[in-house]
Amino acid sequence: MWQIQPNGDSVQARLQGALSLLLRNEIIVTGAGRGVHARMMVAHFDSTDEIDGQQLTYKLNKLLPRDIAVAKVEQVADDLHARFSATSRMYRYYLHTEKNPFLSFTSCELHYQLNFNKMNEAASILMEYEDFGAFCKAHADVKTTLCRVMAAEWHQTSPSTWYFEIRANRFLRNMVRAVVGTLVDVGRGRITLDDFRKIIEGKKRTEAGESMPAHALFLEDITY
Repeated sequence: MWQIQPNGDSVQARLQGALSLLLRNEIIVTGAGRGVHARMMVAHFDSTDEIDGQQLTYKLNKLLPRDIAVAKVEQVADDLHARFSATSRMYRYYLHTEKNPFLSFTSCELHYQLNFNKMNEAASILMEYEDFGAFCKAHADVKTTLCRVMAAEWHQTSPSTWYFEIRANRFLRNMVRAVVGTLVDVGRGRITLDDFRKIIEGKKRTEAGESMPAHALFLEDITY
């Protein structure tokens, strides 16, 4: 988990601690999202000191635990904000349909018969709409449920492994996992494509599918 937790460890807390120690000043880090897993995460912090980005990257990676890696540190414009300056984010949700111990922590194991062609037909419908209240966590503190989905598609990587890739200008809390859960309902034949449309148009979270487990969701890319 990226975001600082009241009674748990987080990437943000570890990174802030390491930066504060190395720069000998209290550093507050702002990330591009909350994130469960992230192959790519962008964060910014303010400092008045001259910083050698290459040296700081090296020292951070020596200090941080093995499951946190810093790719690079570089100076950016003063008005760049890791979260609000982003123009799009891309997530992937991973599924496998046969037991595989190597995927148990990074992919969701399902043994349903899934029609991925139908799931892709449903995924393409997402790009016809802008209001995704049906996939927003209940009682979430959001001013708007409008999002612009730029791409949404299932990809097969082996006879038993798949991932769902979705890119949008912004995402609602729990949105991707709720979308995937509803697409799985399409793939299982529990709802039709028309039902999928009606769920989106109804804007009620209770009508959409269950949220899929968090461990298989990855933030993969952010554009600015």
